[in-house]
Amino acid sequence: MGAVYSQLSIEERRRIERWWHAKVPVREMARVLKRSKATIHREIKRNFFSDPCLPKCDGYYGAAAQLMTADRRARQRKLIRNPELRKRVIEQLKNGWTPEQIGNRMIYEGARQRVCQETIYRYIYSKEGMADELWWYLPEHRKYRRPRRARKRQAPKFDRDVSILFRPDDVVTAGRNLPKTAV
Repeated sequence: MGAVYSQLSIEERRRIERWWHAKVPVREMARVLKRSKATIHREIKRNFFSDPCLPKCDGYYGAAAQLMTADRRARQRKLIRNPELRKRVIEQLKNGWTPEQIGNRMIYEGARQRVCQETIYRYIYSKEGMADELWWYLPEHRKYRRPRRARKRQAPKFDRDVSILFRPDDVVTAGRNLPKTAV
């Protein structure tokens, strides 16, 4: 297994289908495909075909799994598929709104079509969003998105060299004059 995850290909899905029908253990499938056991389990569970009208056809099918995956990926491209929604989001970005504000405002207003902040960020940093230079309207004007796990740790709010024992006398006396319920 590599350090970078790659999607399963149609050939891998077809091999999983043949092995699943032959009742090959998932551990063996994962070993041959050089994938994690969890990846194979998740693939079978997520793309298991089931039709209530045809209960004898239930099972894992590679071609159907590929279509289901493509459909899921296409649904994530909401701002590309809905030009009115995209226009509204871009207009609000240009007015100085952050993606968090845009997404939460849509929820507050009960909009019929709405997007979450992550969808907006993905669109901004997609090929289409980069062509429109939408990153310029973000508060920090970042052209490239930081990786999720590469964010810097926050500095401490209080200096470690300053102890509570060295606070000024007027702060100490002000604390003594407060009523007991406020302390």
